[in-house]
Amino acid sequence: MSLTLAGEEFQHMLRVMNTNVDGKRKVPYAMRMVKGVGRRIATVACQRAGVDPHRRAGTLGNDEVERIVAVLVKPTDFKVPTWFVNRKKDPKDGITSHVMSNGVDNKIREDLERLKKMRNHRGLRHAWGLRVRGQHTKTTGRRGRTVGVSKKK
Repeated sequence: MSLTLAGEEFQHMLRVMNTNVDGKRKVPYAMRMVKGVGRRIATVACQRAGVDPHRRAGTLGNDEVERIVAVLVKPTDFKVPTWFVNRKKDPKDGITSHVMSNGVDNKIREDLERLKKMRNHRGLRHAWGLRVRGQHTKTTGRRGRTVGVSKKK
């Protein structure tokens, strides 16, 4: 069973938020290619934008893609709950928003720099290149210079 999609209006690759999106996939799964957009927020964005989630992404028109992007950029304006977004109460400005594509990398870098600047334990572990989340480091995670255990003679 093969998927045959033909027609002049079908696009095999869409450009959404500086990301190439596969047009052969269904809309929520295609939107997941954008960094910061997961399964749940993609389906909610389709519902709020009024787009059928069972359609293929290549069959969408420009206005439908713009509606989905508008929901993804400001989900709280479309009555998406605040617990659904991925950036609640930003430490810098206190705004709740959904961060995507290049913004994800920028926010992670800013957060790590903030932790390093305030000399937080997590920030120091990041700066030293050690495990951050409480893992044991006596025997595992040795990369670079390995230190073996010497035997008694």
